Amino acid sequence: MSEPYLPTLLTANPEEGFQLALKLSRLGVRFTQPSAEVRDRLRGEYAEDADSLTAASQVVAVNFQTVAQANNFWRD
Repeated sequence: MSEPYLPTLLTANPEEGFQLALKLSRLGVRFTQPSAEVRDRLRGEYAEDADSLTAASQVVAVNFQTVAQANNFWRD
């Protein structure tokens, strides 16, 4: 059996939490569009589009919010 790609939402600190939010965002794109060829082809279009970049940032922010809540905002 392969190792899970997302074993936990728990992180040691906010920086690790942000890295996990980025991973969640990338996984979302990969599962939505499984073809690496298509993703590579489309990257040029959204890389120059401010609205697309803003939307991507919003997805990361929502994922970071989720991770932060799972970690009780890193409070003891």
